[in-house]
Amino acid sequence: MHTIIQPQNHRRHRLNAEKAAVASFRRPSYDCREQPDAVKLIVYVPGVDPAGVEIETSGPDVIITARKAHFVRVNWQALHLESAQRDYQLRLRLGHGLDYHALQAELHEGVLTISFPKLNPAGGAAGLSRVA
Repeated sequence: MHTIIQPQNHRRHRLNAEKAAVASFRRPSYDCREQPDAVKLIVYVPGVDPAGVEIETSGPDVIITARKAHFVRVNWQALHLESAQRDYQLRLRLGHGLDYHALQAELHEGVLTISFPKLNPAGGAAGLSRVA
C-alpha cells in the first residue's frame, strides 16, 4: 500500500503563526510629531515598566513592544480580562532619513517618549506612515 504525503505549505503555517503573535498584542495609542532636527514619537503604554520596553529597528521600520508586569493573584478567577491585560506592540515605518542608532527613549507614568534624530536636519520631511 502506498501512502501519499502532501507537501506542507510552510509559508501558510508561518503566516498563521505571525497572525497569532500579532493578535496576542494590542496596538497602543500614539502621537508622532516632526521637529526641525528630530521625529518625536509618544506612545501611551499604561502599566508598563521600563524593563518591559523593547525597541527594534529594521531599515525604515520601528517595532516597539511593551510588556506589562503580569501578577497572579492568590484568589485568581477568570473574569475575561485577558484582552485588557494584553501587552502592547506598535509597528511604524518612519523612513530612511532618521538615525535609529542615536534614538533617545524615556518612560514616565505610562508615557513612552522616543526621539529619533534626523540624519540631515536641514533636508526635507521624513515620510511617516503605518506598517500593517
